[in-house]
Amino acid sequence: MNEKILKTLEYDKIQQALLGQVVTANGRRLVQAMQPLTDPVAVQQALDETADGASALRLKGGIPVPQLENIDPALKRVDIGAVLNGQELASISRVLQTVSAIDKFLTDLQDQIDFRQLYTLQESLTVLPQLSRRLKTAVDPDGTLTDEASPQLHGVREQIKSIEGEIRGKMTNYTRGAQSKYLSDPIVTIRDDRYVIPVKAEYRAKFGGVVHDQSATGQTLFIEPQAIVALNNRLREAQLAEVAEINRILAELSNELAPYTGQIKANAAVLGHFDFINAKAKLAKAEKATEPLVSADNDVLLRDARHPLIDPHKVVGNDIPLGDKYQAMVITGPNTGGKTITLKTLGLLQLMGQSGLFIPADDESRIGIFDEVFADIGDEQSIEQNLSTFSAHMDNIVHILKQLSQNSLVLFDELGAGTDPQEGAALAIAILDAVGEVGAYVVATTHYPELKLYGYNTAKTINASMEFDSKTLQPTYRLLVGVPGRSNAFDISARLGLPGAIVERAKSMISSDSHELNNMISDLEKQRKAAETAYEAARRQLADAQSVHDELAAAYKKFTTERDAQLQQAKDKANTLVDKAQT
Repeated sequence: MNEKILKTLEYDKIQQALLGQVVTANGRRLVQAMQPLTDPVAVQQALDETADGASALRLKGGIPVPQLENIDPALKRVDIGAVLNGQELASISRVLQTVSAIDKFLTDLQDQIDFRQLYTLQESLTVLPQLSRRLKTAVDPDGTLTDEASPQLHGVREQIKSIEGEIRGKMTNYTRGAQSKYLSDPIVTIRDDRYVIPVKAEYRAKFGGVVHDQSATGQTLFIEPQAIVALNNRLREAQLAEVAEINRILAELSNELAPYTGQIKANAAVLGHFDFINAKAKLAKAEKATEPLVSADNDVLLRDARHPLIDPHKVVGNDIPLGDKYQAMVITGPNTGGKTITLKTLGLLQLMGQSGLFIPADDESRIGIFDEVFADIGDEQSIEQNLSTFSAHMDNIVHILKQLSQNSLVLFDELGAGTDPQEGAALAIAILDAVGEVGAYVVATTHYPELKLYGYNTAKTINASMEFDSKTLQPTYRLLVGVPGRSNAFDISARLGLPGAIVERAKSMISSDSHELNNMISDLEKQRKAAETAYEAARRQLADAQSVHDELAAAYKKFTTERDAQLQQAKDKANTLVDKAQT
């Protein structure tokens, strides 16, 4: 899909939120490469994976994927015969250990959880137990080789410890004995990888041995006493032997990895996929999102849809239907009622769903599968290209009309705005007609009253508006489908104290058609509110009836259980009496 459209609908911010949840390099790559999918099977598979991740998160705290570095460069070095360092081997070891852990995790769950996709993904893992144990035994998590890496390494390290013990014993005689008064500090330090003591320069003759360094003032000399020169030589030889053995082991381990680099790389990719699934599940939990149904017929129905980037304590949820009985929705009314947010909510949730993400909407919400989602929202282009608002919008619309198909979703914000109202309304109608002729799905916002009639008179098109509370003079940000927007200017002006005579005079200046249209819209709003009230009353009555039904069912079950128990008790007692009588 078009990168600019994705940015306009803030899809990139959803990716940023996901990036905050991944813990592996490959998982990060998958998030960055994430795009809305256009194949229904692929979309459902991606949603299935998120559902599996949500189940794992809820029941087991998530799939056990730890932080993993990018091991691809290290594997490439192995392929060309290079020797890996300890940190590189430790990173590969973590990958192999994680493969074993996740394989066991999923195997243990096979009788407990019926995952849709995770077990199939598990089959892509190649467990390498011997190689994993070898690396785990030989390399610490920080990349240091362990004493168990080889008997030779263990032996030379024991030798180093023994020599260092001897050196410390002899050095103690200098720092704590009679000669300590000749020292600048009664300490042992290291210069040129050899143990030395800090001697006052004037007492140099009191000590044999080698001067390795001096202080900045020249008053202190760092001397290796003659008595430990031989020990330091032995220590140095042992240290060189340790380095040689470490290098030998690193080369050996690198060679042992060589036959498996392809499998290890594939494993790392699968672990990144598990990490990506974890991230999608965590994001769904944070947003209180649900799994959408996928409609192959592009029958979209978002129930109580919330924009994921708005404060959840402030956002207003809306039901947004499109595609079942109509393919076009015209949202009319004032600019401050939340029309643009509603448009962005539809677009972003559709993109999220097609990407395999859960959406912040109620259960049973449906998304379509659109080849493209187009949006003309805002006037960013006018800033970039120094065009007028109208020119910026029209330039964008021209590009959209050239590319759209019957499987496109088009979002127009304030269609036809920025020019003469009469011409703007005419252009808006003509553009909507052009989109309709192609068979694409479209939602357009506008404040032109002419489009209200268009919504009534055009096939597969419905009006909608954003609710306005005339008592508080504030928008409620609720979408009213089937009810066009009406002007509240007269009501607001009267409530704010404009003299009634002026308000009435203003009313007399508008056409009777506009008067009748506003009255009709007002009646529709009253009917809708009455229907909502009746629906809520019926819903409460149904809930009460269900509650009574459940109580009666529970009481009946208790009664039958107690009755059966009493009958069984009586039967057992009778059998006992019969048995006694027979004996």
